[in-house]
Amino acid sequence: MPGAGALGDNPASALSSPCAVADHTPARILIVDDEPAIADTLAYALRVEGFDTVWVGLGGEALAVLEAGGTDGYALVVLDVGLPDIGGFDVCRRLRRFSDVPVIFLTARADEVDRIVGLELGADDYVPKPFSPREVASRVRAILRRARPVAPVAAPAPVSTPPATATTTRFDHDADGARIAYHGQWLSLTRYEYRLLATLLARPGRVFNRAQLMDLVWHDAEDSLERTVDAHIKTLRAKLRALREGEGEGEIETHRGLGYSLRP
Repeated sequence: MPGAGALGDNPASALSSPCAVADHTPARILIVDDEPAIADTLAYALRVEGFDTVWVGLGGEALAVLEAGGTDGYALVVLDVGLPDIGGFDVCRRLRRFSDVPVIFLTARADEVDRIVGLELGADDYVPKPFSPREVASRVRAILRRARPVAPVAAPAPVSTPPATATTTRFDHDADGARIAYHGQWLSLTRYEYRLLATLLARPGRVFNRAQLMDLVWHDAEDSLERTVDAHIKTLRAKLRALREGEGEGEIETHRGLGYSLRP
């Protein structure tokens, strides 16, 4: 199990790939795992798919790399939950204070509760061990593919496409800037929180079931659980409540057996 000394031997350079993809700089993936054999196998699978990879073995070093202006240099983080210094969940929690870079959790724990906790913290996917490195590489590619659009995908009829700027008495939606304000204050939203709230804001009062929200917000629903919607609704409510105690909690209404809607 590596410590600070082992990391000083520059493991990143050992797993970095110089190759380019389609004549442009390859997307760089940060692998955070304290088991070199797993990291090496995963890095190889990612390089085969055309990605550049960097490995660190401790959560503290990952945060230091990303916080020191490194988030713009990484397209995605593959993060082990069971790190020896800082648990993966805590790493993700701290990471979300300054970055919304996509995160995939790797874990030996396959309980649904753990998966929901990870999603609530802002992770994009959750892969239990043992896993196929090629499957993880495929999930990385799928997440980066669906992360490209800035604005939420327009809903099929009868859901109308939101205008470039949508305004209600409580919300202001700047679609070009991919941001939403609540009572005059811009919300700090992750990519999927933004897409989810924008979808609900496009049709206040309209009830969306989980499957519809998965299709509209996540784009490849077959790779995710419908409980993902519940987890992101929970975090959205918490952020709205933080800005408007007593009112924010009720902005997103639950229709039991049907789905969710934004209060008109």
